[in-house]
Amino acid sequence: MLEHLVQFDRHLFHIVNHGLANAFFDWLMPILRNARSWIPLYIFILVFCLWKYKKKGILIVVLFALSAGVADFTSASIIKNQVKRLRPCNDPVVSQTVTLRVNGCGTGYSFPSTHATDHFAMAAFISLVFYKRWRWIWFWAMLWAASISFAQVYVGVHFPIDVTAGAIYGILVGWLMYLLFRKLQPGF
Repeated sequence: MLEHLVQFDRHLFHIVNHGLANAFFDWLMPILRNARSWIPLYIFILVFCLWKYKKKGILIVVLFALSAGVADFTSASIIKNQVKRLRPCNDPVVSQTVTLRVNGCGTGYSFPSTHATDHFAMAAFISLVFYKRWRWIWFWAMLWAASISFAQVYVGVHFPIDVTAGAIYGILVGWLMYLLFRKLQPGF
């Protein structure tokens, strides 16, 4: 059963990495997955929260950052080292056919995708915090995290199951940080 899942994952990887290849994605996807591309968004969230919500804004920013930090540490330092799944470029079956669209394959193991984990944790946290005020935020935050996750597969550094597991785990971390926020700021 597990071998069938791995084969299916490799097949999906091939579809995304090869079948969806086009010049526009070749240009866009490396930008989407680059954390520096999102610095303006992080600055906006920081400034907006501090300006609009003052002391509560500090808590939102701290827990937003903590969402990413907890997700990052646990996925990269604990889960990946336990699972030890090879990245597509190091996988003996797939490595000869991977189209790598970024410099280098990435360090460490592949499962779960830390990019997916971090961004879904932040997206889930910020969505849950502001959902009552702006219902549309959920869609845009999840689209943001999903586009980064898709880019990880497209550029050739993760398998689809890596980003899917990262997304699920990230949402869990973001939800737990939201529960902490609600405990510290009931009625927000």
